[in-house]
Amino acid sequence: MRVIEDVLIKPVVTEKSNAMQEKSNRFTFIVDRDANKLVIKKAIETMYGVSVDKVWTHVIPAKAKTRFTKSGVASGRKPAYKKAIVSLVEGDTIDFYSNI
Repeated sequence: MRVIEDVLIKPVVTEKSNAMQEKSNRFTFIVDRDANKLVIKKAIETMYGVSVDKVWTHVIPAKAKTRFTKSGVASGRKPAYKKAIVSLVEGDTIDFYSNI
């Protein structure tokens, strides 16, 4: 069994994810590529002390990026990652800003 701290990489805090949190109690995380829905559910329930209702996952593919700089064209790649959207049971919530 994998270590729970290794499953969740970081929460996604964007305008779109914040709107989902307020509107439908759904939270977004970047997770380990090998983690499945059951492992993600257990990790979030253990780490944040909430009850998870549903988990949606999808892998964001890698993208080629090109920049035009003073010294010429710089080409690179953004890595692929796995994103999980988690719906919590009504009444539960996660506060990402409590440690600030």
